[in-house]
Amino acid sequence: MPAEVLENMKEKIATANPARKEGPIARAIESQTAKLPSDVFLWASLGAMATSLTLKLIGKDHTAQFIGQWTAPFLLFGLYNKIVKVEGHDQTSRP
Repeated sequence: MPAEVLENMKEKIATANPARKEGPIARAIESQTAKLPSDVFLWASLGAMATSLTLKLIGKDHTAQFIGQWTAPFLLFGLYNKIVKVEGHDQTSRP
């Protein structure tokens, strides 16, 4: 990418949300997920994998694939939860 395009993108990002405040939906999600320990999402992911394996072994291939696909979202939710806690957005963005 040309340097001019990168500078333009950086400028747009810097001016998009100068106060760095979260929107009402993000605040609502963060207020609920902040109550949960991050391990919950890891265990949910492992549970989805175990359930998927069990279903696969008993011949329920389509259901096993459906449940197995929950693993990545659970891990992403856990990562989001951890970032929110580390960065402190769940405390500083509250009205």
